[in-house]
Amino acid sequence: MTQQHITLITGASRGIGLSTVDLSDRHATTETLANLTKQYSFDGVVNNVGIVHPQPLEEVTLDNFEAVIDLNLRVAIQTVQAVVPSMKAKKWGRIVNIASIAALGAQDRTSYTIAKAGMISLARTWALELVSSGITVNVVAPGGIETEMAKRICPPGSEVEQRCIRGIPMKRFGKPLEVAATIGFFFSEEAGYITGQTLFVDGGCSIDVHPYYKGR
Repeated sequence: MTQQHITLITGASRGIGLSTVDLSDRHATTETLANLTKQYSFDGVVNNVGIVHPQPLEEVTLDNFEAVIDLNLRVAIQTVQAVVPSMKAKKWGRIVNIASIAALGAQDRTSYTIAKAGMISLARTWALELVSSGITVNVVAPGGIETEMAKRICPPGSEVEQRCIRGIPMKRFGKPLEVAATIGFFFSEEAGYITGQTLFVDGGCSIDVHPYYKGR
């Protein structure tokens, strides 16, 4: 019989994740996590919550910077801290951080790129700390995915959308189900020997040749 696992997914009310709690309130987050861990014995976490405030470097405000870093990194830390004890008790656990191809660098994304690169660093650090407890920690880093956020940035049918698609080697946006399948793989027993790794789900963007070289 297949063992059933209980997974906590943050940011699951929209986007890739599709009782909402204001995770920007650290005290509300603490209270909610305490209540959830009393009710359920979690053995999986997907850290999916995050926001982006596009701003050129000269216009980055400290308020927006702190909001992006806080919601991406602080919430991930709080969530994992709350759930890790039950994972350690079971000697089994899966943690998947959702980063982004933006972790490699993206124009007008100073705060967001730092936050998503931070999610990768957290995963590598936690992987080392938790490996002896049977817990794996990995990262899924999507590229352009058909989410509501992507539609706002690249409106369907617009020249902006076409420009975005031209920059993707596969010449299309990814689907949320393709990201979900990648997360599912990391949760599988077959992925039990993988930890601290980042898998880009980006249609080849992260390995594409820089535009400077394409015509040479």
